[in-house]
Amino acid sequence: MVRNLTPMARGRQFRIDASGTSAVEFALLSPIFILILLGMVAYGIYFGAANSIQQIAADAARTAIAGTNQTERQTLVASFVTNNAGGYPFVDVSKLTYQANDSVADGSQFVVSIQYDARNLPIWNLFPGIAMPGTTITRQSTIRVGGI
Repeated sequence: MVRNLTPMARGRQFRIDASGTSAVEFALLSPIFILILLGMVAYGIYFGAANSIQQIAADAARTAIAGTNQTERQTLVASFVTNNAGGYPFVDVSKLTYQANDSVADGSQFVVSIQYDARNLPIWNLFPGIAMPGTTITRQSTIRVGGI
């Protein structure tokens, strides 16, 4: 049934018609929602990598405690990182550097410090407009040498 409405009546009918509001709301809000969602994924990947680096440092320090001197502890850390770091999520062993030394401040502590070049993570070119953390992740773990 075709109606012959006056322009005034057509304008009134257009204002009260709500048939396209969901489509308009979706068109306005979906880009923002998708940007937020992808930002959460990007930060989740970064935090996962940072957690893996911290875990490698802690596990290497625990392994090093079996050494009787600094040289032996450094050898244990090197062996642990070489053999086990590839099994952690988001970690490429070739981008990993580490230092293992007795603490300068307290000689009864041993410090394992790990730096990871995170530029190979798939998040850096996701959105150029999203503020991202630094591309180098640095974590360390300290363990007491010689018991309590």
